[in-house]
Amino acid sequence: MNHLFDNKLGKKIRGVNLGSWLVIEKWMAPSLFDGLDATDETSFCVELGAHAEPTLKKHWDTFITEADFAWLAQVGINAVRIPIGHWIFGPDYPYHPAYGEIAHPFVEGGIDVLDRAFDWAERYGLLVVLDLHAAAGCQNGFDNGGIKDVCEWHTKDEYINHTLDVLERLAERYHNRPALHAIETLNEPRWDVDTGLLKKYNTDAYHRIRKHCRPEEVAVVFHDGFRSFREYSGFLMPPEFKNTVLDIHRYQCFVREEIDMDIYGHIQKTVVDWKNEAADICYDRGPWAYVGEWSLGIDIHVVSLWAEGPFNHALEGMDGFQANVAYRAYASAQLATFEKYLGWFFWSYKTETTPAWCFRECVERGWFPDNFR
Repeated sequence: MNHLFDNKLGKKIRGVNLGSWLVIEKWMAPSLFDGLDATDETSFCVELGAHAEPTLKKHWDTFITEADFAWLAQVGINAVRIPIGHWIFGPDYPYHPAYGEIAHPFVEGGIDVLDRAFDWAERYGLLVVLDLHAAAGCQNGFDNGGIKDVCEWHTKDEYINHTLDVLERLAERYHNRPALHAIETLNEPRWDVDTGLLKKYNTDAYHRIRKHCRPEEVAVVFHDGFRSFREYSGFLMPPEFKNTVLDIHRYQCFVREEIDMDIYGHIQKTVVDWKNEAADICYDRGPWAYVGEWSLGIDIHVVSLWAEGPFNHALEGMDGFQANVAYRAYASAQLATFEKYLGWFFWSYKTETTPAWCFRECVERGWFPDNFR
């Protein structure tokens, strides 16, 4: 067995997300949505009905392949974070009104694709973080949560209990797979979901996962919910809880102040504000934190289905050489800062839309190193 799978506790992670594979996002793979009104996986499946199955299965088979795992291992990436939906095990999920007359609209078979991903990961020595990216009722109202403009996950025990059941089933199914490095309890619950509710949910999730996964083998990851890490000081910490990781996501393109920055402002924020934040988080929790998502994206227009203009761009007016230098500088600044954490995962490995969000293009264009070992 690959030595990477030995002593997984506290291993340094340099990873990528496999976004828009098992949870599709329109801005990342717009070709899937050509001619449709759909904006997310739910409306995609409802609108296409029976035609969703062949379309999505072709996407699963071609968007990410074994060759991609081989390439990631070749350049020294040691982990993948795989976003999955609550429907991964098939039609035992709660009904939501967005489904209309279809009780169970989601395409079945994603679990077989996930099994295959574990085979590839183990073949090429990559660790896997399973990220529950879309929960029943949707936890954030984003397209990446499965139902855009709906945030109801926290309003019904039925939704929360189903989410916990999915986590336990994932832990039970994959606990013996050498590649399994962590299970993330829930991606990006919205900032106005009560912190107390999230703490109870994450504590319950920890115990569900620990029924099957030993702390020496598998980490339990929880997202900060877009609030200060200080709200989680002492939360899920030893001695009662072991191998738990706080996940933060860091982007600089979603608020007006950052949209209006030039490239020097972006770099300064990274090497001053985010570097100081990293020191504070590591002081508070030790090394137990990931930057689970980040990118080189500084142009919100290409990624957002909801943002309002004007859409400034920090690289406007630059020629090709200057833009390449700027992207390299921004990439290096983020890598230098995020290396202070236990690990990081770039969002994402592949997109159809923009190189700044596509890890492979960032490497091939020279914005990133060609070796991450």
